[in-house]
This record gives sequence, structure tokens and C-alpha cells, in this order.
Amino acid sequence: MTSLTGKVAFVAGASRGIGAAVAEGLARAGAAVAVAARTEHENRLPGTIHAVAERITAAGGRAIAVPCDVTDEGSVETAVAATVAEFGGIDILVANAGVLWLGPIESTPLKRWQLCLDVNLTGVFLVTKAVVPHLRSRGGGSLIAVTTTGVDMIDRGSNAYWVSKAAVERLYVGLAADLQADNIAVNCLSPTRVVLTEGWQAAGGGDIPPDMVEPPETMAAAAVLLAGQDGTGITGTVQRSDNPLAQRQSR
Repeated sequence: MTSLTGKVAFVAGASRGIGAAVAEGLARAGAAVAVAARTEHENRLPGTIHAVAERITAAGGRAIAVPCDVTDEGSVETAVAATVAEFGGIDILVANAGVLWLGPIESTPLKRWQLCLDVNLTGVFLVTKAVVPHLRSRGGGSLIAVTTTGVDMIDRGSNAYWVSKAAVERLYVGLAADLQADNIAVNCLSPTRVVLTEGWQAAGGGDIPPDMVEPPETMAAAAVLLAGQDGTGITGTVQRSDNPLAQRQSR
């Protein structure tokens, strides 16, 4: 297993699903983890930042729960500052916060379209903008944005979710060139199949054949490998969870 001992990770969207699995995986690899999301109390979906942080510390890891609304720049800056104050810096970002809307364009309400862009794209921009100076001050690090294989499924039409995630891939692949001189790896990571998260099920993602399902722990293992990269390693790529580090050049 990749050792992340001495590293600090900020995981946005970590109260449940992929984000929670990634936060716990990074902690098992030795990183101190800021578990960041809006959810501090149980609501219609299970999972809170406090529950995830408590599981990490109960297993012997280091974690803090950090309230964070990725669509609010002030909230993001406060969460990042709290992480730095607690752990002394940040070396790894996993930008996972997201909302799902798979409806066809002609029946998509404007507010749903805007919400996907606000959370899935602008949210990645804001957390990335906030943490880059901290990675630079540490001499390098790793930025990881969670995307989706739906970006490539153009034969199945379009929706707000896939469009927002495609924009994130362009943002990160381009950012890799900007930050390579700072020794910062910038990569995207998507599930190879479907992770049946609480959000997927609540949004009515539909029934998925068993052979098309993967557990969130697959994403966690891949994220740990990418978290161990810097600007001298794998950067500027879009990776799939079942074969991380295979794509050595940007698309």
C-alpha cells in the first residue's frame, strides 16, 4: 500500500458514499484527513462528517470534521484554514462533492442545471483555488477530482451531470500543465462502473446489473495511489478506478 504518513488530505464531499470511503482509505494509508462537507446532522440521506471522522479516529487514524459548502467561497476558505490550523498544512485534495441530475436537457429545470454547475464544477474550482497555495508551500502534492465515465458515453445523450463533470476534466487536465513546475500532480478519477451511493439511489439513478456495480472501496484504493503522486509522477490524466496510474498522458 502507498504510504501517506505525514501527509494531510482535504476531502470535499466526504460525509457519505465515495467521499467517505476515500477519506477512510487515505487515513488507513497514514494521512491526516479533513472530512469536509455540509452535512453535520443526519437528514434524508445517512451519513455526516462527524460520523466519518469518528470512524477514522476509532480505527487509530487522525481526522477532523470540517463543515464546508463548496459553492460558498467563504465557507471553503474557512474550512481550509481550519484544516491548516489543525494539521499544519495540506498536501492532498480530493474534490468529490457532487449532485446528480440525469434527466434529459429538454425537461431539466434551470435550477437543476445551475445546481449541477455550482456544486460539480464551481465547487471543484473553489476548493482547488483555496488549497493550491498550501500545496505549493509544502513543495508539491496531489489534486484529485472525482468525475464519471458518463463523460465518454455520448451515444446516450446529454444531461447536466455529465456536462458538469466533463468541464471538471478539462479544468484539471489543463491545470496540470500550470502546476507541474510547482511539483503538483493534477488528475481526475472516475469509477469504472457504477458506485451505488446514497445520492445515486436517492436521485433515482435506476437499477444497475450486478456486473456493472463496484464498491466505493475501489475508488478509495485508486485515490490512495493518485494521492501519492506529485508533479514528477502521474499528472494531467483521467484515470479509471479499476486500472489507476495506467494512463500516463493527458487525453
